[in-house]
Amino acid sequence: MLEQLAIRNVAIIGELETRLKPGFNVLSGETGAGKSIIVNAVNLILGARAFSDLIRTGADEARVEALFRFPAGSPIGRLLSDLDIPFDGEILIRRTLSREGRNTVRINGGLATVQMLSRLSPFLISISGQHEHQRLLRPENHLALLDAFGGLETERDDLAARYAAYVSLRSRTDALDREIRAMEEKRELARFQQEEIAAAHIEPGEDDRLEEERLRLRHAEELRAAVGEAYQVLYERDGSAVSDISRCERRLERAAQLDRRLESSVKALLSARTELEEAALGLRDLQGALPLDPKRLEVVEDRIQLLKGLKRKHGPTLDDVLATGERLARQMDDLEGRRLERNRVREELEAVEQDLMERATALSGRRREVSAGLARSAEAELSCLAMEGTRFRVQFEDGSGGEAPDRAETLRRMGPEGFDRVEFMLSANVGEELRPLARIASGGELSRIMLALKTLLAGNASVETVVFDEVDAGIGGGAAETMGEKLRQLSRYHQVVCITHLPQIACRGDAHFRVAKDVRDRRTEASIRELDAEERVREIARLLGGKALSPKALDHAREMLEGGTSAA
Repeated sequence: MLEQLAIRNVAIIGELETRLKPGFNVLSGETGAGKSIIVNAVNLILGARAFSDLIRTGADEARVEALFRFPAGSPIGRLLSDLDIPFDGEILIRRTLSREGRNTVRINGGLATVQMLSRLSPFLISISGQHEHQRLLRPENHLALLDAFGGLETERDDLAARYAAYVSLRSRTDALDREIRAMEEKRELARFQQEEIAAAHIEPGEDDRLEEERLRLRHAEELRAAVGEAYQVLYERDGSAVSDISRCERRLERAAQLDRRLESSVKALLSARTELEEAALGLRDLQGALPLDPKRLEVVEDRIQLLKGLKRKHGPTLDDVLATGERLARQMDDLEGRRLERNRVREELEAVEQDLMERATALSGRRREVSAGLARSAEAELSCLAMEGTRFRVQFEDGSGGEAPDRAETLRRMGPEGFDRVEFMLSANVGEELRPLARIASGGELSRIMLALKTLLAGNASVETVVFDEVDAGIGGGAAETMGEKLRQLSRYHQVVCITHLPQIACRGDAHFRVAKDVRDRRTEASIRELDAEERVREIARLLGGKALSPKALDHAREMLEGGTSAA
């Protein structure tokens, strides 16, 4: 339950702190006193979106703190454990807003996120106000209420998990279909390109070697002349370099016998002659390897053009062409691999579809069984709320009478909650036909219908605290008295906090708090405090007759309080 609430610098609230009680807590006060601001502050604790205009004028930041206490074994303990938040039966939440846009959340002293608050909120507080009326008017919310009444949340959550797996597999199948279509569209071009590259029998570095060979072939005559002339000068003709060096070598050998200092020169000449002979012989061999071959030049030219064409398509280098050929070959293999994978995923998808259909059909059957019980219970509760004779039904959209649609239709309608679409139907007047709730219910009737549903769901809900923000709109008299009694009954299961303007409801509270605003130091300031017995009499009298508290009004207030508390 919500044990303590502290608000600082939110709208007209400068500093406010209150301790709520177990059971039925009533909040009353003049219109505009700040009651709705308190509800907005509580919403911040539950993870609602924060706006800087909530911060009080002149303040740099706003802060809301809430202390919750839970009984042993509360299911919130498992969630806190999953979130790695320490828990010993209490939760202290603090949320701070700054004008710079910073938003700080702490849970039990540790930093947390707004998303974590949103996960905790279903276990903390349920706020029912005018917006809840709008929620009740939307048929898309009726299925969740039906499931909550029937205790079908576990089956619903299990179905949602399996639906998520189904959607994932379906998305994977669709993606594979798209990939395969794209690959098939490109298959012929890919095969042509791959075969074109393979037919070329390219060798790494071949283009560079061919360029060198083409250069030699184009200048073969010039090369042959230069090589031949060099060979003649070095070795072949009379007076060649090798011959002259040989003569010098022989004469110096004889001279070295007379002067040993010439031996080093003789060795140098021997080395030079040997190198010149090797160079000359190499030139002779090269001269023979430089044929004048116009046909070979033509072949080389054609090969170079072929490789250039491939590089233009798949280059810019020959290595890139080879890599493209390998990639295209892999693509051809990948296409078959994708087809095999698609077949496997399709088989898995069919199995998941079948399981999903069976579970959705079973859940639909349970819902139809539960819907009759909800209708009977809702009619009984509404009869107690001065809506005797009201008929309430849960209408299933397909009108199949419990038979599931065919497979294709089932899957088309399928969502995380199954394939059912339901709408609450109402006839508030005897003899009138059933019509959609959204089209015929008045504000007062909506308040009572919502309270009836809250009462029916009370035993199943895991939330500890239920806040009713002026849900008594549009009702009065006997209906208000009955609503007050229903709220009191609801407080047996949950801590109830009710903001009301009706004395018939206020008199039934276990604790009564008054919200007021005053001007202090030229600033409007909202405050809240618990009323003692006599103050409560005066507040009930004010709700009965306005500011002029006559003795008659005070006596009436005492009677109402005595009757309200004794009704417990």
